[in-house]
Order: sequence, then structure tokens, then C-alpha cells
Amino acid sequence: MNDKNKIKIMIVEDEQDLLNLYKDFLKNKGYSVLVTNTTATYIMDDYLEFKPDLIIIDYRLPDEKNGIDAAKEILLKYPSASILLTTAYDSIRNTFNSEEIFRDKKIALVIKPIKLFVLNKLIQELINRSVGN
Repeated sequence: MNDKNKIKIMIVEDEQDLLNLYKDFLKNKGYSVLVTNTTATYIMDDYLEFKPDLIIIDYRLPDEKNGIDAAKEILLKYPSASILLTTAYDSIRNTFNSEEIFRDKKIALVIKPIKLFVLNKLIQELINRSVGN
């Protein structure tokens, strides 16, 4: 896979160990990790600047914006964006499923801990999913 064909990824994860684990694993799998951040404060600026093919966003973040808020903000402006929302809280599933904006979009929720082969599989599925409007 040459650089032009690499899938570009942005990671927003406040746990530095997990962020580094995801980043190292994805780079070893041939992905291009363009930007990482520990908060969603500048997620729109980063999205616009780096134009990732997929964003991995943790639900619980240390600023005023959680992962669901960040995902909604991106999908409002970029409805075809691919987003993998991660959380350690299974209770978030109901909130996620009740969000109308997520219907027929390239977004998935995964509960931590995430096996790395599952992370890779989900990324491939989201990238290849067509958006139904």
C-alpha cells in the first residue's frame, strides 16, 4: 500500500497509553495516523486541516465536549464522515442509539476494552460502508 492509498486516521483519546497503543498498532497495519489529541476542543479545526478518512473518538473526554457531542458536530457539517466512537460505558449505547443524526451514517460504537484486531476490522467496515440518506 503506497502513501497515496493509506487510510488517514485521526485519534481523540484522553488516556495517553491507549492513544499510543492505537497509534502504534494502526501505523504498523499501514494506516496513516495524521493527528492525535486528548480533547475534542479543536476537533473541527483538526478535521478541516487534516481531512481524515476516519476518526476514532473516545466518549469521555476532559473538556466540555464528549465524544457524542464531537461526533454530532462533525456529522452536521460533514455527513459522510467515518467515526468510530469508543467508550468504557455500556450505558452510552442507549444515548448513541437514540441520536437521530447517527442513523444511516458511517458511525459505530464500540465498548472498551477493544481487541486490536476488532479495531482494525471496524475501521475497514466503516471505511467501506456506504452512507444511506
